[in-house]
Amino acid sequence: MKLTRKAFTLVEILIVVAIIALIAAVAIPNMLRARIEANDASAQATLKAISTAIENYASIYSSYPTNTSQLLGATPPYLTKDYFAGTHNGFAFTATLSDYSYIVTALPISSSSGTASFTITTGAVLTEN
Repeated sequence: MKLTRKAFTLVEILIVVAIIALIAAVAIPNMLRARIEANDASAQATLKAISTAIENYASIYSSYPTNTSQLLGATPPYLTKDYFAGTHNGFAFTATLSDYSYIVTALPISSSSGTASFTITTGAVLTEN
């Protein structure tokens, strides 16, 4: 009479678990790093979009807006999303606006959401802080 095996042995299961753990140990840090880099790129792109909206406003009114509601309340709006309320992709955005200059800053809400803060100033000059 021949015995047939219908289950995995403990050694086989442990080998599979070890392989999965090894793959996870390599993949998870890479995925987290990619997410942080994507958040940084998104923050920079958002700052450029905000700067473009401010510069477009200035080209029409011959001065920069003095508050963000002027960008959102126009018809059609210069910005379709209020980036200054809450957080967006791990960053909080703040603006200092005057008739002749602007400073918009993107601050990461934690070290796991971004690598640095970014600032865009009058003339669309983007810097990493």
